[in-house]
Amino acid sequence: MSEANRKPPQENPLTNILVNVLVPIMALTMMSDSPETLELLRQQGVDVKETKPWHLGPVKALIIALALPVCYGLWFFFRHRKLNFFSVVGLTSVLLTGGLTLYLWQEDGSVRSNAPTLFGIKEGSIPLILGLAIFVSHWTKTPLLRTFLYSPQIFDIAKIERIVEEKQSGEGYRKLLFLCTALFSASFLISTLANFFLAQHFLGDIDFNDKLEARRQYNNGVGKLTFWGFIAIGVPILVILMFVMWHLVRGLKRITGLGTEEVLLPR
Repeated sequence: MSEANRKPPQENPLTNILVNVLVPIMALTMMSDSPETLELLRQQGVDVKETKPWHLGPVKALIIALALPVCYGLWFFFRHRKLNFFSVVGLTSVLLTGGLTLYLWQEDGSVRSNAPTLFGIKEGSIPLILGLAIFVSHWTKTPLLRTFLYSPQIFDIAKIERIVEEKQSGEGYRKLLFLCTALFSASFLISTLANFFLAQHFLGDIDFNDKLEARRQYNNGVGKLTFWGFIAIGVPILVILMFVMWHLVRGLKRITGLGTEEVLLPR
């Protein structure tokens, strides 16, 4: 294959999500404990976890968590001369989590009583933004459905679109892609609702009258919320993704007359 025809390497969306979203949020959650706060809790007789070297406090944790999507985004930009969508999402997610923690942790050591509601809105905003971005991108030159699912790494898109044009089946083809986009986008909306109610569950029992204990409960709640939030996002997306893939292959076979092995590229 000549240099002119060689396709640029495709970015793995799962790796992108891991590097730009999941790892920074996990780092932020694990590092936000303040050694000073933990020591004060011990002095009050509260049974807290042992201070670890990575317990740096919320401000330093936020800076470190931001570093990964920033560095990856810069590397991606200089390599491909375009913004990385997932780096933008990761930066947004970390800034929201870290900024919200800095807002909720007041100078007198207390935690604001509206933490469950605000954190629920924050947790729901990321999958909501992703879902809306996937839906709106259908009308752009780079639909995100082709990043996540209908990828030239998986489907023989050139052959499919050539046959669609020959058979004059463009309308049916566009309707199929729109329906798949809408279904995939809906999985993120389900995650939005799940994340909001998970925040109420894990942060709703904080004792806001006990300043230091409230911080400990807040950190524990955010940690549990982060873990279960991944599940709340991942499970509906995986289930709907499998259904969308089945529906997409089935629709492409019907529109083009090709077999499964002709629609999909050989692995």
